[in-house]
Amino acid sequence: MPNPKHGDIVKIVTSEETVEGTLLPRPEILDPNFIVLKLDNGYNIGIDKKKIKKTTVISPHKPRTEKKEKVKHNPKLPTVALLSFGGTISSKIDYKTGGVIADYDANDFLTMCPELKDIANIEVKCLAKIMSEDMDYNDWAFMAKSIKKELENDNISGVVVTQGTDTLHFSTAAISFALQDLNKPVIFTASQRSIDRGSSDAFMNMSCSIIAAARFDGAVVATCMHGTTNDDYCILNRGTKVRKMHTSRRDAFRPINELPLAKVTTNGKIEVINKNYPKRNDSTPILKDKFEHKIGLLQIHPVIDPGLIEYFIKNKYKGIILNATALGHVPTLHKTNSLIPVIEKAIKAGILVVITTQTLYGRTHPYVYTNLRKLSVELGCVFAEDMLSETAFIKVGWAIGNSKDIKEAKELFSTNIAGEINERITADTFLY
Repeated sequence: MPNPKHGDIVKIVTSEETVEGTLLPRPEILDPNFIVLKLDNGYNIGIDKKKIKKTTVISPHKPRTEKKEKVKHNPKLPTVALLSFGGTISSKIDYKTGGVIADYDANDFLTMCPELKDIANIEVKCLAKIMSEDMDYNDWAFMAKSIKKELENDNISGVVVTQGTDTLHFSTAAISFALQDLNKPVIFTASQRSIDRGSSDAFMNMSCSIIAAARFDGAVVATCMHGTTNDDYCILNRGTKVRKMHTSRRDAFRPINELPLAKVTTNGKIEVINKNYPKRNDSTPILKDKFEHKIGLLQIHPVIDPGLIEYFIKNKYKGIILNATALGHVPTLHKTNSLIPVIEKAIKAGILVVITTQTLYGRTHPYVYTNLRKLSVELGCVFAEDMLSETAFIKVGWAIGNSKDIKEAKELFSTNIAGEINERITADTFLY
């Protein structure tokens, strides 16, 4: 049997059929007794080596060399800084696993989406190639510093940041707190489907994000993702009020407890929906990028083991977010599962305990029921109003990291910094 190389176009005769296609590297996690072939229709198939009778190389692989042309600066257009941190939007097939990896250079966006050069001059920097689930506090601090540098450049109209979708709302919350007094828009975008797929949402998300960074009149951190499953428009959502609500839909990112800031279309139109945001200005952004790392987030559920909170106490955590039920309830009367004693122990140990709600929509309330008063009045837990648990998780770490003591951290956490707390929630924001 011939020994064709990966990338060769081959004809394979088996005991059942004859097929032609491009020989691909076999993903390392798959059965070694199979080879992988990409057909002309774009689909891959696996072929059992035992069934192969003959293999013929039709055309040897010829490596392609792509010449990246430098795009000329257009003085008539605004300039946008594009900072790439990895994720699906900058991913392609990883033949070791059969999945996708963050392997596209940010410059590749311009090659694959040349229409961007008609929207704005793009200054591209590839700063990291990581999947968003691997990000941590150090990455967010680095991201904040990198964005601040671009915002201080008078030639830059706005900043676009690309990363993975899974923890996009963690990142936007972190930057919303770590960078204050913004002077221009900071637009985060991503894609649910990798950029080498025909159904990828990357191109529209990227185009709308560049438009928003160049023309939106807000000085705010926001996400720019599909507003519907079709290519109708993208929506700008405040970085502290957005959440990924579906594993794969292109319109997975929805605003929680408020309306989107605006709709953006690829023809350049920006329709403002929610006017509650700071406008572009001449201020110098302030960097407050210190985060306390020992922060815990715990989902409350029936028959929860109080020992879970004991773990945080034993390991000297500084903050705990209890993602409670409804208005902020946790088990309080059960003989063996009451959390009251262990929460009191945590607070006496100097841990900031914050109550959020797992219902997502609506707000917590410290006084409606007796057990809520027990948590708030008697113990001193902080209720997070209508803040998302992910936003609260980030804010607790940020508040402790930028305070001299627990009292100051409590006050800082309870202060509305970047639109994360709404005094009033209107009915039209539910399931927008």
